[in-house]
Amino acid sequence: MSFLNSWIMLTMVGMVNQLPAILHLLCRRFKLWWSNEMQITISQEDRDWYRNSKVFSAVETYLSTRSTDDARRMKAYTDHNSHHLKLTMDDAQHIVDVFTPKVDDDGKKKDKTIKVRWTFYCRDGTGTTQRGNEETKFYTLKFSARHRSVVLNQYLVYIMERSQEIEQKNRQRNLYSNTMSSHMHWTKVVFRHPATFATLAMDPKKKQEIMNDLETFSKSRDYYAKLGKTWKRGYLLYGPPGSGKSTLIACMANLLDYDVFDLELTGIEDNTELRRLIVNTTSKSIIVIEDIDCSIHLSGTREIKGVNHNNEENVNEEMGQNKTVDNGQSKLTLSGLLNFVDGLWAACGGERLIVFTTNHVGKLDPALVRRGRMDVHIELGYCGFEAFKVLAKNYLEVEEHPLFDKVKELLEKVKITPADVAEQLMPKKLLADDKASRCLEGLVQTLQNAIKDGGKKGERDAM
Repeated sequence: MSFLNSWIMLTMVGMVNQLPAILHLLCRRFKLWWSNEMQITISQEDRDWYRNSKVFSAVETYLSTRSTDDARRMKAYTDHNSHHLKLTMDDAQHIVDVFTPKVDDDGKKKDKTIKVRWTFYCRDGTGTTQRGNEETKFYTLKFSARHRSVVLNQYLVYIMERSQEIEQKNRQRNLYSNTMSSHMHWTKVVFRHPATFATLAMDPKKKQEIMNDLETFSKSRDYYAKLGKTWKRGYLLYGPPGSGKSTLIACMANLLDYDVFDLELTGIEDNTELRRLIVNTTSKSIIVIEDIDCSIHLSGTREIKGVNHNNEENVNEEMGQNKTVDNGQSKLTLSGLLNFVDGLWAACGGERLIVFTTNHVGKLDPALVRRGRMDVHIELGYCGFEAFKVLAKNYLEVEEHPLFDKVKELLEKVKITPADVAEQLMPKKLLADDKASRCLEGLVQTLQNAIKDGGKKGERDAM
C-alpha cells in the first residue's frame, strides 16, 4: 500500500512538472488575485510637503460618520465655540467599511458588496524641530487584490464625493490662525462674529459702495479668467484705532460667507513657511494681516532709483526682513510678502480677498500698497453724523432725538472714533425708560470736554 501511495504521488508531481509554463503562471496569478491583500497608505501631508493632503482630510471626514459603529477606542472632542461632539478613531484602531460598486471591472452592473479595512495611526516624529516634537498621522486601507480596480476607480472617488457632501451639510464659517506646527499649518475656531453691514457705523453711501464691490467680485470668476488674472482682490483698511477696521472685515466675511485666515507675520520663520501657509488656505476666504506696520519692518526698504525702462521695483532685502531677524528668529522678507500678494504664489487658489490693516498708512512701503496690489483703499476715519445715527439705532433703538442736532454740531468740531462714541452709547441700565436721553447727554458732555481739551480726543487715543 505504501508503495502504491508513493507511486501515485510521484506520478502527480511529474504531471504537474509537465504543465505548460503559461498554465503554471496563470495559476499563480489567479492565486495572488484571489487571496492576496493590498494596502494603500494615506498620509496627512502631501508628498509636495507644502500642502496638507486633501485625500487625508476627505478620509477623516468620511470615517467620522463610520467610526462610532465599529471602533472600540475613539477620541471625543468639540471645536472651539461649538457644542457639537465629534468622535474619531484612536491610534491603531480599525473599522471595516462595506461598499457596493456600481459596475464591475467589465462595466456590468454589480450588486455584490466588497469589504475594506481602515486603520488609523499616529506616530511621534523621529526628532525635534524648532517647533517641538512633530507627529505623523496616516490611514491605511487594506482590501483584497481582486478588488483593486473597484477600490481605485470607484470606492476612493465615492469617499471624496461623500466627504464633500458631509462638509457642505456641516458647513460653518471658520476663523483660522497660523500655528507653530509643520504638520498643522492652521488652527481654527468657529467664526460667529455678529457684525453686519446693517450695523456697521459708516456713511451709508460708502457702505453701499463697498458691498457692491464685494458682491461684484464674488460673481466675477469668468471675468477674471477672461482677463488672465488671478481671482483675488486686495483691500487696504487704514485709520486710527477704534475706527472699525476689524469690524469691517467681519462684515465682509458675513456678507460673502467666507472663512477668515488671520496671518500673524511675527510667527513666521521665513519665506518658505509663508508659502506653505498660503498654499494651505482655501478658496472663498479672506486672508488678513492686521496692523501690518507693526507686524513686519516695511519702512525704508526701497531704493529710490527713479523710473526705469523695465518698471522694476528694487527691494533692499536686508532692510525688508522681519524685525525679529536680528536675533535669528525670522528671515521673512518684503519680497516674499510681495510675492504672496501678487506674485506666482498668489495664484495658488481662487476667490480670495487679501486685507491689510494699518493705523499709519504713511509708514508702509509704497510698493506694498500701490494700486494693483491693494485694489481698494478704504479710509476708516473718525465718527461722522451718519455713522453716529447707525450707532444710536444699534445701541439705543432711536432714529430721532432732540439732542441729535447738538451731537451733529459737536461731531463737526471733535475728532472721536466710532468705538469711543459706542462706549458712550452703551446703556448702564438696559431697561431704563430714559436710557436714550441719559446716554446722549453723556455723549454731548464727552464731546464738549474734548473741545475744551483741544478737540482731538480720538487723535490722542490713537497716539
